[in-house]
Amino acid sequence: MVTTPIRVLVVDDEPPIVELLTGYLMREGYSVASAGDGLAAVERVREQSPDVVILDVMLPGIDGVEACRRIRLFSDAYVLMLTARGEELDRIVGLTVGADDYLVKPFSPREVVARVKALLRRPRGGAVGGGPVGGGGAVVSQVGAAPEGLELDEGRRAVRVDGVAVELTALEFNLLARLAREPGIVVPRQAILDSVWGVGYDADDHVVDVHVANLRRKLGDDPAGPRFVETVRGVGYRLREGA
Repeated sequence: MVTTPIRVLVVDDEPPIVELLTGYLMREGYSVASAGDGLAAVERVREQSPDVVILDVMLPGIDGVEACRRIRLFSDAYVLMLTARGEELDRIVGLTVGADDYLVKPFSPREVVARVKALLRRPRGGAVGGGPVGGGGAVVSQVGAAPEGLELDEGRRAVRVDGVAVELTALEFNLLARLAREPGIVVPRQAILDSVWGVGYDADDHVVDVHVANLRRKLGDDPAGPRFVETVRGVGYRLREGA
């Protein structure tokens, strides 16, 4: 049986960094391509459908943040952003446009490889948390009386609000599905991190807040008076029970 290697796209305008990361990644058995600017990165992702994109923030043409935003319009690849700036605001901006992880320069190429491996262990379009999704019948969650309210179908990985389909990233869907498995029960931020990002994922739980904000925006959910996702201050989030 022939196994297709994991495809990684390295995007950086500094050839020595591209060469260094390419060497380390290829030694791990990954298939590696590269791009030197933001527009080329978007086109490479569209043409080659990589599994992971290592994306520098400071790029000619369009920067990495804008490139990530465009990539997220059509691709569910894992995105690891690289930057020379370490301020929290930069991390939040990157996560808001759909990046999965963030690494500040200077970094060890071994750390980049470790982050890539950690990303690949996360559920992406398959299992949510530790359980199976889409096999043996759909799991449907409803908040509100159909056709109004929120409907989440795990088997079809589909979400509807007031009867209208809502497009979510795989990570946003997995986050919502995690809450939907225990409606009315508060799920702590750390438990959400462990289920959606993977046990041992090294990140501040503020990452959860950023993605919940993105999820609420797509659901049309007002955090001041939520219909669906409620905040429990100092603890985490819960999905309102339907009816």
